[in-house]
Amino acid sequence: MKKQTITSIQQSKGVKKLSMITAYDALFAKLFDKEVDFILVGDSLNMSFGGNDDTLGIGMDEMIYHTKAVCNGAKNTFVICDMPFGTYVDATEAFKNAKRVYQETKADAVKIEGGIEKAHIVRHLTENSIAVVGHIGLMPQNVRSEGGYKIKGKDEENINQLINDAQAIENAGAFLLVVEGVKPEAAKAITNTVSIPVIGIGAGIETDGQVLVWSDMLGFFNEFKPKFVRKYLEGASLVKEGVQSYVKDVQNKKFPSSQEIY
Repeated sequence: MKKQTITSIQQSKGVKKLSMITAYDALFAKLFDKEVDFILVGDSLNMSFGGNDDTLGIGMDEMIYHTKAVCNGAKNTFVICDMPFGTYVDATEAFKNAKRVYQETKADAVKIEGGIEKAHIVRHLTENSIAVVGHIGLMPQNVRSEGGYKIKGKDEENINQLINDAQAIENAGAFLLVVEGVKPEAAKAITNTVSIPVIGIGAGIETDGQVLVWSDMLGFFNEFKPKFVRKYLEGASLVKEGVQSYVKDVQNKKFPSSQEIY
């Protein structure tokens, strides 16, 4: 798969479904390289990689570290870096931190959560040569202020608000929009309203593409399974079986063999 550009991404709306997956290190990023349209270095790594309960505790230094690693592994895939909680409270702070991403990594874009209330920040970034992916609907960085992860787009009023959010983010210059945790009819309405591609997660099939967290879709995270996740591999079971075989071979003196020594 040829590396996407902002132009090719925008041209794929209504033509080709886009695929996005998260990654946090060079090893897995290299496996995903050229297989998907985008790799998102998500702040979800604070949960799936760091073992925490939400995404809020991660900062710019950690995000930059992991983004650098992903870019080292995925040299042929469009890489997006999540802007973590508290790093874009105003336009000045947002640009300072987004500039770090561009100067210290090879990421192609940054992603920020928020609708109308964040449009002025998106505009400031895009006017200063930062490519921005928007994120509306269920926003994980709002988990504490909203008292949990709450599905959006359940009534006409909320659907209209989501549409207004999407239009505001598009008008501010974002080239791509992630819509998370919304009812399918809301996601469809958003997708049909804006001219930029919409990537869904827990938002039904009518969006322009999909994104999943790699450890969810490959079966490495077993504490719980979100309703919208499909497992494509029983990764945890395969790894455990491999480790158990290794331990057994060590204990039985079957490893290393004569072919595995100098």
